This record gives sequence, C-alpha cells and structure tokens, in this order.
Amino acid sequence: MTMDLRKIKKLIDLLEESNLAELEIREGEETVRLSRIPKGVPMSMQTAAPPVTHVHVEQRPAAAPRGDDASNGATGGKDLPDGHVVRAPMVGTFYASPNPDSPPYVKLGQQVKAGEVLGIIEAMKMFNQIEADQSGTIAAILVGNGQPVEFDEPLFVIS
Repeated sequence: MTMDLRKIKKLIDLLEESNLAELEIREGEETVRLSRIPKGVPMSMQTAAPPVTHVHVEQRPAAAPRGDDASNGATGGKDLPDGHVVRAPMVGTFYASPNPDSPPYVKLGQQVKAGEVLGIIEAMKMFNQIEADQSGTIAAILVGNGQPVEFDEPLFVIS
C-alpha cells in the first residue's frame, strides 16, 4: 500500500467532522472509501455496535476505458436504455427538485436542452446543479429523490 497512512487519518477526521455518511478518494490506481453511520440516524436504525468508520483501500488495475454502455459493468448491473448517460460528478445526496414542495426538475419523457437543470446533488452542505450536457428526451431517471449517489453513478439517460 503506497497511500500515506497520515492522509487516511486526516480523511477519517474530515468524515467525522462532517455530516457525510461516505467519502471516496482516488489517488492514481488506489481508492480509499470511508463510510459510517451519520450522527442524526435514530438508534433503531443502527446496529447494536457503536458507529464505526470503515476504511477500504482497493488496488485498481491499470485504468480501463469507460464507455456509456451497460455491458462494461460501470452501471452497477442496471440495464440502461439506449442514449447518453448523465453520471454523478461527485458523491452526495440527489434531489429531484429545488425544495420538497416543488415539482421535480424533469420527468420521464420530457424534452430537455443542453444546460437545463436535471437535479441537484448535495455534497458537504453545498448544492450542485446537475445539468443536461446534451439536448434530447429523458429516457430514464435512475435515482430517487433523497437517494445517496456515488461518483460516476448513472443518474439519467437522454435519448
């Protein structure tokens, strides 16, 4: 393992100080994923053991090209309709609308233009708009409102 243990300890401290449940960092071919039970979770939802921070360091093979097709395993086993896949640019919580009382930004079958907001990802108390990077029709919405998302996870398919 070549990743510095001091860096991992600092990442653990950052995770503990934040309200994040999970943090993933890639450095070269190595990945460090830290996850924990967030502080606001009721005890009935937690396991009997106290919250523990899990550290998983994974040695990755040489970078393989990633396409937008479902056959490369990059979609977590989901079969995607044909079209352009809009992926999560960060780890966070996905929101389909600007607030709970508003309608979602987009619906299945809706026409969208490049630059139009599709949803929001909240990461570290910052709300980041996810915009369509091409025009077309929403062929699939792959995440639910309030659902945690991973970096590079498919969110939408635009055909």
